[in-house]
Amino acid sequence: MDYITLDRIVEDLKMEVVFKADNIEEIKINASEINRPGLQLSGYYDKFAHERLQIIGNVEWHYCNSLTEDVRYDRFDKIFSYPFPAIIISRELPVFPEMLKLGIHYNRSILRTELSTTKFVNLLINYLDYVLAPETTVHGVLVEVYGMGILIMGESGVGKSETALELIKRGHRLVADDVVEIKKVEEGLRGEAPDLIRYFMEIRGIGILDIERLYGVGAIKSNEFIDLVIEFEFWDSTKEYDRVGLDGDSIELLGVKVPKLVIPVRPGRNLAMIIEVAARNTRQKKLGYNAAVELNNKIKKRAKARRDKII
Repeated sequence: MDYITLDRIVEDLKMEVVFKADNIEEIKINASEINRPGLQLSGYYDKFAHERLQIIGNVEWHYCNSLTEDVRYDRFDKIFSYPFPAIIISRELPVFPEMLKLGIHYNRSILRTELSTTKFVNLLINYLDYVLAPETTVHGVLVEVYGMGILIMGESGVGKSETALELIKRGHRLVADDVVEIKKVEEGLRGEAPDLIRYFMEIRGIGILDIERLYGVGAIKSNEFIDLVIEFEFWDSTKEYDRVGLDGDSIELLGVKVPKLVIPVRPGRNLAMIIEVAARNTRQKKLGYNAAVELNNKIKKRAKARRDKII
């Protein structure tokens, strides 16, 4: 998402609206940076980041409270003359009459939160980082298997949802079926389901299933980081599939490379069990152990030993 409107931030973070600007629905926030206008309150306006949300914390409030009414009015008048998105007061501290008067005059929203300044700033920055993160949508199924986020992709009808249902029966968790929304955050790629279809699954021949109601809250998860992509494809007898695992493949999503496996699908293959093994094996690789590399090294050592013995 390129931006988020101020009214949605107010709603999502449950802030009190002391004064609402008449264009609050049109004010766009496109960065997660905030500003605490301590220097501006002291009379220094160079480099004033007025395009950011302004936070009045405990320190700023008590400094303002120490000023005379005339000086306080002049300082706030200068600040409110800049087109900042909104000013937010933490700890439910009282709103100075000068702020309210100037907010109305300049049409600037004044908001308030009960949270401490540090907690609110952390909450706000994390929230903005997430909603403004680069995102994409893919067709597939996202499940959590042994604590690993597995994104199952493939053609329609290849068996993605049926395999995910079998994994749920085995005690793993569903994140999203059919449509997976992916966001790029600092920790990696995080996937979740659109609100409308969250925890619903489509199984051909049965219809729509509510996984939360059928299997309980232990069978679902709101979001998960993507650790492995598994692509199902119908078995092609003319194609040579990887049988060793030395040549690691990957897929790029939002500029991030994620390990990828191609699993051929044909009758008789236990796809749920294969995904479980793939999840365990991927975890081992993250911990530094690669079975294919280990076996290859043993073969090379044995071959070398034989050559040395011959020589």
